[in-house]
Amino acid sequence: MTTSKKTPSRTSRAKPRRKTTKKTRRFSTKKTGLWLLSTSLKLGLVLVAGVLLYGIYLDSKIRSKMDGPIWQLPAQVFARPLTLYPGMPIEKSEVISELKMLNYRYDPAPRRAGEFAQSKTRIEVVRRGFAFHDGVEPEKRILIDFGDKVVNSITLVDTGQKLGYARLEPLLIDRIGTTNAEDRMMVTLNQMPQLLIDTLLLVEDRDFYQHNGVSPTAILRAIITNLQAGQTVQGGSTLTQQLAKNIFLTRQRTLLRKAQEAYMAMILDFRYSKEQILEAYLNEVYLGQNGADGIYGFGLASHFYFGRPVAELSVSQIAHLVALVKGPSYYDPWRSVERSIARRNLVLKMMMEHELIERHTYDVASTLDIGVITRGAMGKQTAPAFLSLVRRELEEKVGGADVIQAGVRVFTSLDPVAQQSAEAALAEGLANIEKERKLRGLEGAIVVSDKRKAELIAVVGGRDVKYAGFNRALDAVRPIGSLVKPAVYVTALEGDYQLASLLQDKPIKLKNKSGKTWTPKNYDKKYRGSVALHTSLSDSLNIPTVNLGIDIGLDKVVKTLNDMGVEKPIKPYPSLVLGSVSMSPMGVNQIYQTLVSQGLYQPLATVRAVTDAQGRLIYEKAERATRVLDKAASYLTLYNLEEVTKTGTAKSLSWRLPGVALGGKTGTTDELRDSWFVGWDQRDLVSVWVGRDDNQPAGLTGSGGAVPVFAEYMKRRQAKSNQLSMPEEVVMGRFVPSTGALVDKSCSDAIVLPVKKTQLGSQKSCAKKIINKNESWLSRIFG
Repeated sequence: MTTSKKTPSRTSRAKPRRKTTKKTRRFSTKKTGLWLLSTSLKLGLVLVAGVLLYGIYLDSKIRSKMDGPIWQLPAQVFARPLTLYPGMPIEKSEVISELKMLNYRYDPAPRRAGEFAQSKTRIEVVRRGFAFHDGVEPEKRILIDFGDKVVNSITLVDTGQKLGYARLEPLLIDRIGTTNAEDRMMVTLNQMPQLLIDTLLLVEDRDFYQHNGVSPTAILRAIITNLQAGQTVQGGSTLTQQLAKNIFLTRQRTLLRKAQEAYMAMILDFRYSKEQILEAYLNEVYLGQNGADGIYGFGLASHFYFGRPVAELSVSQIAHLVALVKGPSYYDPWRSVERSIARRNLVLKMMMEHELIERHTYDVASTLDIGVITRGAMGKQTAPAFLSLVRRELEEKVGGADVIQAGVRVFTSLDPVAQQSAEAALAEGLANIEKERKLRGLEGAIVVSDKRKAELIAVVGGRDVKYAGFNRALDAVRPIGSLVKPAVYVTALEGDYQLASLLQDKPIKLKNKSGKTWTPKNYDKKYRGSVALHTSLSDSLNIPTVNLGIDIGLDKVVKTLNDMGVEKPIKPYPSLVLGSVSMSPMGVNQIYQTLVSQGLYQPLATVRAVTDAQGRLIYEKAERATRVLDKAASYLTLYNLEEVTKTGTAKSLSWRLPGVALGGKTGTTDELRDSWFVGWDQRDLVSVWVGRDDNQPAGLTGSGGAVPVFAEYMKRRQAKSNQLSMPEEVVMGRFVPSTGALVDKSCSDAIVLPVKKTQLGSQKSCAKKIINKNESWLSRIFG
């Protein structure tokens, strides 16, 4: 039997398996472990390197922000400080009004800054410290003693020292905001009340001075405290973490953002002192919304909610601001009063339990109402017409928006009491005129300057005094009517004319180069034949003024107007002397400022000084006055213009403001379209325009429209009688009314008027005529 050869199977052909031993398995596991360890180590090193590199990046980012200006601070615009001195003509009520505008609080025994007391003749006030443009003045407790409408003395209470002057801090009237919708008022750590700092740390970060930026124990404690309270009382994030989030990160709630926040908090804590971090947080924390601008920092929040500096906050107010940190919108005191009070009282309770305040203080503070000011009161733009001029002046003299918004402080000439008086006078004055005369649609503007300093102290651009749009005080250019006449008369008085000189008042016809005839008329359509120069001006007669202007030369009148402050070209037409020239109320105030300064020209200004964010002076007003008009002629014109308010076109002021000496000039344009008046007392020069925006007739003369508004302003301002100072070049002279001749004391029928000394040589005597008359009488008796 043949035996076949078997073919080996696949299985039989495969290599035999190696026998796995325990030793082999141990070697394989060890090799894998080494590989994993090596890989993990490498990855760990890469991760550590990455974290370190990221930390270096974050450190650079933090330092670039924290070591420079952290925030773009808005510019602060201030009114003038009220400066008091012995002999100053001011009433006690005016100072009280100023203190109330500055949010000083009445206290029978003032001890803290921002408090005052008053008696019948005295005011005791603890003046706040303030960084003026010329230096810092500390808090002062002063006693102001008043006499009859005048300051008698000023005494430093603590030492009894008599002071030569004392000034209150200026009112903050505007904040020229930044472009990032963040508004804040920078306050240093030592300016913050210690109770506010202690309360903030108690509620938000008790371990602030112990942790390194992140506090695990704070997170655990917050969880326990919130569970015990039944609501969220504490947060787990430290102040340092909150600061990192607010400055560098978004509000997105992710683990990555939280990790970044913690990392940056540790870098901040390593790089900066606790005091630096705390000060930054106090100025960075978001505490509310004012329109489009966020309220950041306790400094501004104090003004926003309570209208006072942070250093003057009460216990209740401190608790309220700290309570807002948790949620300014949720605990909004205007929208959610009960919720806001409950949160405040919770903070007050914590303050008591941790012995920051006593039980009695807690009992009183927790029963108070919310005590916030009217919503948006801080945001109300004060004097928008004035501020628009401030911005123009800043642009011209300081620089553009980048300079203005760099945290600078702008010190202006605005008098808040005068501004308030002007606003009320225009609004109420126009309403009264419309009611009495059955008119509608009247508008107006007022410009007030300090005639001694050539500074604007109040500007009202329209009937809606808070409207920041079209500014009639600066941009409404209208014919000025008879307001131009003093320029004609002062030019004449610089020459040979005198106040008693006679002017022709007869019908006249004038032809221009094209052959057209102009026939001016007096307002009353009457002719007097001849009239004294001073009467022509006080009664605002047209025909005598035209004759005078032509006689002295229209080119000279144009030069006088240019010297007084009119910058635009003026054509020397005869109609010029009756007011065909057009100007704004601001422009009118400028030319009269030159006149009431007895011929000294100085451009009107609003900005006194500007300091940068560090308090360094970067601009200060330094314009000098220039003599452009003869001093004696200016005085004679001003003397004449006082007659306007006594017997002339503005004589209603003699009963509207009895016993007050004033000067002024009315102005009325064709068809009664524009009503003007410029008037002054001892301190204020006021130009008033009343009319219609559509240029239709307003139906008012200067005396019927602008004069009542001026009188209303002066009543509110407590007008001071004008004291016109006679220069050495002028003496009182005697004139014959019928001829205008200057005569000596021998003439009994003469009137007394001021005259330039240089003109005394033309005096005539009546003594010879008396002798001749006596001789004739004797010859008739004795034959």
